[in-house]
Amino acid sequence: MEDKSRRRFLQNAGLATLASVSPLAAEPQREKELFIHHVFFYLKDPNNAQDEAKLLEGLHMLAKVPTIQYVHIGKPANTNRSVIVKDYTFSWMCFFKNIIEEEIYQTHPIHLDFVKNYAHLWEKVHVFDSVGPGKVS
Repeated sequence: MEDKSRRRFLQNAGLATLASVSPLAAEPQREKELFIHHVFFYLKDPNNAQDEAKLLEGLHMLAKVPTIQYVHIGKPANTNRSVIVKDYTFSWMCFFKNIIEEEIYQTHPIHLDFVKNYAHLWEKVHVFDSVGPGKVS
C-alpha cells in the first residue's frame, strides 16, 4: 500500500473508531473547536548537550504526525518578568483542527515511538491542552 494511502487509511480508521466509541460523536460542535497541545519538557540532566540534541531530534520526528496542522519547538526566551517560567528545556506546541485529530495524534505510531524512545531523557513534562473556536491558517 502506498505510504500516503496507508496514512489516510489509518487516519480514517482512527476517526471511525473514535466516532463509534467517543462521547464526541454526540457533540459535533467539538469537532469544530481548534485544539492546542502545549508540552513543556524538563530534561533529567538539563546541562547535557547530547541529551538536549537527542530530545530535539525526537521532537522533529514527532512533528511528522500527519494530523498536526502547525508545530512550534521552542526554548525559554530571554525575557524577565516575575510571571515567566523559564526552567524547562523545550516547549512543544502543536495545533490540531479539533480534538479528534489530537486523539489520533496521541495513538499514532510516531507519537508512541517518541515516548518509548525519548522518555528516558526527561524528568517531567507539563501538558496544557486548550480548545476554542478558531481556524488554523
